[in-house]
Amino acid sequence: MKESRREALKWAAGAVGIATLGAWAVPAQDPTQRTPPTASGEAQPDPGVDAKRAKALLEQNQKDIKKNIEKLFQLASELKDEIEKTDAVTILSVGMLRKTDEIEKLARQIREKAKG
Repeated sequence: MKESRREALKWAAGAVGIATLGAWAVPAQDPTQRTPPTASGEAQPDPGVDAKRAKALLEQNQKDIKKNIEKLFQLASELKDEIEKTDAVTILSVGMLRKTDEIEKLARQIREKAKG
């Protein structure tokens, strides 16, 4: 019985290893390198338009990040003031929990925008 389990585990480990190696061997396609085909079916890359659009997106992301960071600072300051006013050891208000959830969501949004 133990030998049949060992054989099954060997086969499973081998299959996982082959699948992993297969995934590493196949090169991933970069979606930014693809250009849509024109009406004639051939791809016509326009680097000027793509560069301008990318720059505009980066500038908009930077503005959004700055705005979100200011809001995050404001929320964190409000939470700090609220905690200082109350005894957080014995009283944990729903408002504080909501504010911490909002801070967490905003921090995640900032992180995702920063990643690009």
